[in-house]
Amino acid sequence: MDILVIGGGGREHAICWSLAKSPNAGIIYCAPGNAGIGQIAELVPIQVHEFERLTDFAKEKQVGLVVVGPDDPLVDGIVDAFEAKDIPVFGPRKNAALIEGSKTFMKDLLKKYQIPTASYDKFDDYEAALTYLQAQPVPIVIKADGLAAGKGVTVAFTREEAELALKQIMVDKVFGESGSQVVIEEFLAGQEMSILSFVDGETVRPMAAAQDHKQVYDGDKGPNTGGMGTYSPLPHIADSIIEEALETILKPTAKAMVQEGRHFRGILFAGLMIGPDGKPKTIEFNARFGDPETQVVLPRLKSDLLEIFLAAVNGTLADAEIEWSEEAAVCVILASGGYPASYPKGLPISGLDDAVKSEGLVFHAGTAKNEAGEWVTDGGRVLGVVGLGRNIAEARNQAYASADRIAFEGKHNRTDIAAKALV
Repeated sequence: MDILVIGGGGREHAICWSLAKSPNAGIIYCAPGNAGIGQIAELVPIQVHEFERLTDFAKEKQVGLVVVGPDDPLVDGIVDAFEAKDIPVFGPRKNAALIEGSKTFMKDLLKKYQIPTASYDKFDDYEAALTYLQAQPVPIVIKADGLAAGKGVTVAFTREEAELALKQIMVDKVFGESGSQVVIEEFLAGQEMSILSFVDGETVRPMAAAQDHKQVYDGDKGPNTGGMGTYSPLPHIADSIIEEALETILKPTAKAMVQEGRHFRGILFAGLMIGPDGKPKTIEFNARFGDPETQVVLPRLKSDLLEIFLAAVNGTLADAEIEWSEEAAVCVILASGGYPASYPKGLPISGLDDAVKSEGLVFHAGTAKNEAGEWVTDGGRVLGVVGLGRNIAEARNQAYASADRIAFEGKHNRTDIAAKALV
């Protein structure tokens, strides 16, 4: 079966890599992909929002399945576009992807169905939001309502920082129309946890839990990014807490979406906070694989990813075989100097072959090849270097050893990925 994967980052590289292991996978196309993905898939020069060109391509090539990676096209209705042409597609329809596309929708849904989350209020008027904000204690969380490439959330530890974030979102429009409405939310302290699940309606099949590192600098300092590294499993978080999150948050949310007439089929990603009392609460929901969580979760999947996708599309997800490895995985993101603000592109990358030969697993997020055929940087997050091992310590050592073999001008990575899990 030929497959079309839509997207072009590290997440899509990991998805293509995992699909390529299936004995039933034929040609894997990736639109638009990146130079690293081009090593295992046939790149298609069509952008993720060119729905008509993508559906025409899928029809022409008679692909048996389309897999959508990024959030933007899902929220804009790409799944509906493929379904309208009877092309099998894995991902939520537009009305279900709203759980990621609008934070106000998500928060209101959780409130209505009494699913654990932080207390909040929502505003579409700047002055009203500012008045409310000035009466709240700090720290406090300010969120742009719409999509903002993982950067629309500010955890403000001072009142000045909170007011500046609100102004940037609602007045300066740094995230465009995504900031027309904001959610102002209670700050939750504790351990973060990500649980991704394969979902079809009320059927929820959880993946191995992971933990992301959002801030750009060690010690969770600096601005939020799309993610600087992840690890899985979480040895310092009890299985009972993961099970509680599944029973009190993920399953009720999937059921609530069905009751709202928004049947969710695809990947439901819960970003959770475990408080000092050990109780999980919802920080966010995404309607797709996380990036870079995918890069540590899929290497631990022992079952056939293609068969799981097809089971969800065909309505047999409840019966699908889904087995996880006991192996640990740690991913370290190598970023361009300046990220998440402005950064240069086109800088030569050395050591990639050495990293792969050293048993490192390297997923390309922002790379290209220049006219001389050399690897160069082409994004803020350039590479995701993954180490595997019998435990977190072993996987972490492998990831950093491989990461150290790779060099480019301005290269930046956190040095404390998975340090919390060294128990």
